[in-house]
This record gives sequence, C-alpha cells and structure tokens, in this order.
Amino acid sequence: MIYLGIETSCDETACALVEDGRNLLSAKLVSQIDVHQQFGGVVPEVAARRHLEAINPLIDAVFDEAGLTMADIDAVACTVGPGLIGTLLVGLSAAKCLAWSYDKPLISVDHILAHVCANYVGTDLEPPFVALVVSGGHTQIMHFKNYQDYEILGQTLDDASGEAYDKVARLLGLGYPGGPAVDRQAAMGNPSAFALPEASIPGYDFSFSGLKTAVSRLVDNLSGDMSIPDICASFQNAVNRALHRKTMAAVSNLGLQKIVLAGGVAANRDLRDRFEREVGVKLYRPTLDLCTDNAIMVASAAHFTGQAVPLSVGAYSRQH
Repeated sequence: MIYLGIETSCDETACALVEDGRNLLSAKLVSQIDVHQQFGGVVPEVAARRHLEAINPLIDAVFDEAGLTMADIDAVACTVGPGLIGTLLVGLSAAKCLAWSYDKPLISVDHILAHVCANYVGTDLEPPFVALVVSGGHTQIMHFKNYQDYEILGQTLDDASGEAYDKVARLLGLGYPGGPAVDRQAAMGNPSAFALPEASIPGYDFSFSGLKTAVSRLVDNLSGDMSIPDICASFQNAVNRALHRKTMAAVSNLGLQKIVLAGGVAANRDLRDRFEREVGVKLYRPTLDLCTDNAIMVASAAHFTGQAVPLSVGAYSRQH
C-alpha cells in the first residue's frame, strides 16, 4: 500500500509517499520559519497563504522524485487536526481534490498520532509501548496497546513543554523558534546553577506555567548580571526532569520495555540522552527531520491508525 501524505497543520508545507507505513519513497518540505521569525511566532493568515503557494509544486515534486503517478498510489492521507484551522484547510482541500479526481480513498490523520507514527518509519517498532509526545502545542504520555488502541495517561494542564521553551526563549531574547535556541544555550551552561521548581501534579499530568513564571522572576532578580546559558540549562533540566520521571513511572507501572519519543521537543539533546541512559528498556526516537511536522509521519499514520472518511470531513483545531 502506497500512501500520499499531506501536512499543513502549522508552518510547514509537506508531502510524502510512504509504502506500508515504514518504507519512505519520497518526501518534500517547505518551512516558513524565516517568514514568522520577524513576528516571534506563527501568524495563521500568513501561514495559510504560504501553504497555498507551496502545496501544488510539492505534490508534483514528490511524485517526480519517486517516479510514480497518482495511478500508483492506494490512498490520499491528510492531517485534519489538531492545528490551525486556516492552514489545515489548505492541505485538506488539496487532499480532497486529489481523492475525488483520481477516485482514491481519503484518509484522515490525527496530528498527535502521526508524530508517534514517525517512529514506525524505517524501524521494527511494534506496540505495546509508552509514548511521550512533546511539542509546541502538546505534552502527553500515551499507552499504545496496539496500533489503533491507545490511551492518554497524562498531559499538560497548561503550557505544553514546547510552548514553555518558546516563552522562555522570548524572555531571554533568543528569538523564534525557542526550543532549538534554548537547547544550544543550555549545552554551554550549568543545569544546577539555579534551583527551578517542578510542579507537584499527581499522576502523569504536567504543569509548566509555574516554571515559566519562576524563570521570569529569576531574570528580573538577576537584572543585567546573568548567564543565559546557565538559565537555559537550569530551565531545560527542570522540564526534562519532569518529562523523564513521569514517563519512566508509566513504563514501570505498566510493565513495558519500550519507550517512544515524538514531537518537536523530542529533538532536544538532553531529553534524548536521559532516556538513552536507561537500562532495561528500548528507546525509539525519530531522526531529527522526523521530529518536526512532516508528511512522512502522516503517510505512516494513514497505514497504522488512519481511516477512510467521506469528502465532507472537516478540520479541527483541538484534539478530540
């Protein structure tokens, strides 16, 4: 089964062709980071217009690279949410047109599940496992019992981890996107320089708004005499300590031996190192290009978790 995947949930326009959810045939992506940096974040209207400009050339490019045509594919897959409604509708409209024109099934894909499915590409990963999904909009611990049966064990009660990174980066004048900028600074700092708090939230849930406020107060108290690398390292240590501790608790309590990292923050070096040092569990984490939004994960998710839907399907901004 060959799937055409389309992803336009935020500020990356992406298309890919993937066979049986694991074998990458072709992929193309156009990023808008340089466009939105001047605004300090994604402007939805601007992002949607950029998707409109990029989507058709990208679709042509993936077929040219793979040496395939629409006649060779089995289904068209598209992210339908969560994400920015205006940008999602660009990809969904393109997918609907292709599905109708070439009489192919249209498969709707959940963006969060797609991030997890990025780990199936080029690997032997099979459920059951615990997945930690960490991105700009989502922080969740999920238990995958099989490919389609999963449960959200815990999630953030306020800011997602990636959102906290962006806010701290803005506070320190590091620009957008904040995650990579903070990660680079943290590599040069002392993670024990400042004792920043970890929210006392029961179970597997998270809270990062208090940590963000603590960093803001720290910066105010230090005034001009501060080490940005030390602040970044201390902040990153507090975030990753919570993510690692609660994920390992879920793995232990469920008696599982597989951990899956997913989402943009899964590219964070310190977070990956913490899990790689764990003994007795097998870690799956995407290559760096599969951590951010991409269409490879969408096409993979179509095979493992997607379902054919009518052409009347709509997009949604928040996870169901």
